Parts: sequence; structure tokens; C-alpha cells
Amino acid sequence: MGLPGAGKTTTARILAAKLPAVWFNADEVRLHINKDLGFSPIDRVEHARRMGWLCDRVVEAGFVAVADFVCPTPDARRAFGDAFIVWIDRIEEGRFEDTNRLFVPPESYDVRIRHGETPDSSAQKICEALQQMDGTKKP
Repeated sequence: MGLPGAGKTTTARILAAKLPAVWFNADEVRLHINKDLGFSPIDRVEHARRMGWLCDRVVEAGFVAVADFVCPTPDARRAFGDAFIVWIDRIEEGRFEDTNRLFVPPESYDVRIRHGETPDSSAQKICEALQQMDGTKKP
């Protein structure tokens, strides 16, 4: 998760290839599946719920899922469900003012990616954290 423009998609693309994993990009999911949803807080929660559902199906089939999206609020994060959380915290503000106002930094996460960390080094950092994972969370 993280603000628009923080590097979520670039990092997720690299990570999905390294794992390998099924990757769900929020923009693509909105374009092809969630066309009925806008960007209101209620729609963002529903988008997160659906993204979580998609990931759960992949994990139930025995594979790894990666979802990259803003997931801006605690309600949206709860709707997504239990997960290995990566907070891409590379920027102070995203390109959409409404999202900047809505975004609540997460209180808990598994990996935090900060300014100066490249997408390649970030993907490696995430892979290393996943290797240490106890297996109770879906990556």
C-alpha cells in the first residue's frame, strides 16, 4: 500500500516476478472488474474487499498473490483481510489531493519501504522478510 506515485506498481511487478506470484494491480482490477466503483471512501472499502477476495482465491489454490493498491484507510485494510503488508512510504504526497487527505499511515505493517530505496532493493527486502514469515499470513 501507499500513496499514488510512491512506486507500488513498479515494486509489485518486480516482486511478482521474483516470487513468482499472481499480481493484482488496482488500476487493472478497476478497469476490468470493478468498473462500478468510484473513489469514495465506501467504494474504496469495497474495492479492497474484492481485491482481498481475489487474493484469497489464489492463495487457496496454493499460489502466492501480490496486490498493489493505495488501501488508504484502516477500514479498507480491514476489508482486504489478513495479509503480509508492505507500506511503500517513499513520498510525502501523492498526485491526487483527495487521496492525500484520505490516506492514513498504517499503524502496523510487515515491511516499510522508505525514500531512497529502489524498487529492485525493495523487492529483495520484501522477499527476505517473506522468507522469515511464519506462514500464517497471505503474502
